[in-house]
Amino acid sequence: MTPEAPKIIHLEEIEAVPGPGSLTWRPVRLTLGVRAFGCNAYTAGAAGEEVVEPHTEDPKLAHQELYFVAAGRATFTIDGTEYDAPTGTYVFVPDPGSHRHAVAAEAGTTVLSFGGPATFQPSAWEWTFQAAPLVRSDPGRARQILAEGLEVHPDSGWLRYAVACLEAVQGNRDAALAALRRAVELRPSVADLAREDDDFAALRDDPEFRALAALP
Repeated sequence: MTPEAPKIIHLEEIEAVPGPGSLTWRPVRLTLGVRAFGCNAYTAGAAGEEVVEPHTEDPKLAHQELYFVAAGRATFTIDGTEYDAPTGTYVFVPDPGSHRHAVAAEAGTTVLSFGGPATFQPSAWEWTFQAAPLVRSDPGRARQILAEGLEVHPDSGWLRYAVACLEAVQGNRDAALAALRRAVELRPSVADLAREDDDFAALRDDPEFRALAALP
């Protein structure tokens, strides 16, 4: 099966469609054929024009929505509360029933929208990346993060490997080896990483570690 080629396009190359209301819609999802989630862009030509039309989401579709202010400044009103959103601001609306509306505070304000039902399964790497810088500086927090990840992905070799690194750095031999053993069972390739990983420096001469890491 031939893989589908990537599609690269600048925002300005996407057709500008007037409306609804005073906003200008750029049909990103439709243009690119995205099927995993909804995504669109909205631009206001002048301050005071809408960049998100007043609406709630269809309860049958139950879409959560994430907005990103890519340029300019917008004022969001969600369930009657106003929020200032300058360039670079994310606005997440988790409840499909929340009423949302946004108006440009500056000409040229552009808001990107992303939406879909809450079915996404996050990857294990989110927790391993977050925990890695804390292994030495805040091991308690690192342990908490990895435990949260394991609640979602109990059979992740990467998360078990990260736990093994944490326990090894903290001098907990038995816990480190137990976690590494499980990691190798789940993802044998981590044995190759363990052989060169400085986190296991204190265990380098341990016979059990050497066996797990397939060291001679």
